[in-house]
Amino acid sequence: MSSLPPWLANLLPILILLGAISLVLARLPKVELGHTDAFRRRRFFNWFPLGMTYAFLYMGRYNLNEATSAMKGHTSNADFGTIFFWGTLVYGCAFLLNGPLTDRLGGRKTILLSAAGSSVANVLMGIVVYKVLTDGWQPPGGIVGTLSFLYAVNMYFQSFGAVSIVKVNASWFHVRERGQLGGVFGILISLGVYFAYDWSRFIAKAAPTYWVFFVPAAILAAFVVVDYFVIRDTPSHTGHPDFDTADASSGESQAGLGVWPVFKKMITNRTIIIILMVEFCSGFMRNAIMQWYPKFAKATGIADGFVAANWGMLLCVAGITGGMFAGVISDRVFDSRRGPVSAVLYAGMSVGAVATLFLLGSPALGWTVIFMSLCVIGVHGMLSGTASMDFGGKKNAGLAVGIIDGAVYAGTALQSLLLGRILPAGEVAKDPHNWGNWPLAMLPLSFAGLLLATKVWNARPQSKAAPASGASAVTQTVAAPKTGTRG
Repeated sequence: MSSLPPWLANLLPILILLGAISLVLARLPKVELGHTDAFRRRRFFNWFPLGMTYAFLYMGRYNLNEATSAMKGHTSNADFGTIFFWGTLVYGCAFLLNGPLTDRLGGRKTILLSAAGSSVANVLMGIVVYKVLTDGWQPPGGIVGTLSFLYAVNMYFQSFGAVSIVKVNASWFHVRERGQLGGVFGILISLGVYFAYDWSRFIAKAAPTYWVFFVPAAILAAFVVVDYFVIRDTPSHTGHPDFDTADASSGESQAGLGVWPVFKKMITNRTIIIILMVEFCSGFMRNAIMQWYPKFAKATGIADGFVAANWGMLLCVAGITGGMFAGVISDRVFDSRRGPVSAVLYAGMSVGAVATLFLLGSPALGWTVIFMSLCVIGVHGMLSGTASMDFGGKKNAGLAVGIIDGAVYAGTALQSLLLGRILPAGEVAKDPHNWGNWPLAMLPLSFAGLLLATKVWNARPQSKAAPASGASAVTQTVAAPKTGTRG
């Protein structure tokens, strides 16, 4: 692939992997739920643009990493940690408003709001960087303060993304199909990470740094138009019948409780509380790996090594593999339970965190953190992308994923603030052995996540529905799953 353009050489392995996964999934025995071919086709045209919007939201979120690295002399690693901290703090808290808002407005409206708002915020950040780099302008409060504010605005709108995708898909996928959907969620995250790191790096090398913000802004604006015409909240909005999804909302004929009773019900549910704690650990681990390995590579002079130079592509391949492994195993081996897969993947993360402590000066470090990324994206797809639908139900999916994603970004905010302060800077950072605080910070969170995941090994959503004589094909085929949470 040496004769290929760099962007194509990086994209080709991803396309090959996606093709291989498609072939494998096509040969797996189908879960027969009574869906027609016409319904499946319309469902694809619903979730695919929705998912690609989510992937490009990632590009408009994590482009900050490459932009701050490219702005030499203007921002440091500690500055990146500060900007990212404020953004993730806003993201984590926004669920209090945006989860219930998504349940009320529907995921279609809020994904449009998310893409449009993030597009505008990225344009504003690009303008600030343009004026700083070309005119030497000093924004009010300094560049760190200004970018922190604009990135926080960006992350407020970004926080609608995961909530919207789960809210829409909750009405289109049965519980028995959601494991593989969680794998697809992992693929979308992985593609977004690839866009954010490798595409942003290509852009920064080929054009001034501010285009790192302008390009995703333009792509998101285009998806606002596409989504407006294509995405619909429920099958009935496209002429197909709605059906019983056998999740926690199954059997509820009423509009449901208000926001506060639902919120109280969820945060007093033992299973939800444990999932929240697991995902707090996932947020810490995911971004401790994704955000800081490129900084480590740049500081220690290995940025041209294979893993560092192809970071986005390798993260994408790892995330796709981990997401689909988790999804297929959850549905096919563990009977649509999400806890066992999460425990297996956290065990892998724990082994990786221990190994990282001893591999700081070794080329094997890069492949170790890639393996850890495979594990953590798989967990995130299972819990934020799938368990949130199962336990929130399609009526309360927005609030459920908001709460769970809020925990993810609480963990992210903690790692951003902590690692931005305890990791080496300047000349000291050039020695990889001075980065020992990095794996030491990850160790307790990886083991805590493993222990907690074992506590929801048998957890399943409680469905209120019972098959009736007039039930749909879906309800007749699959009985409501029983509940149980044994530690």
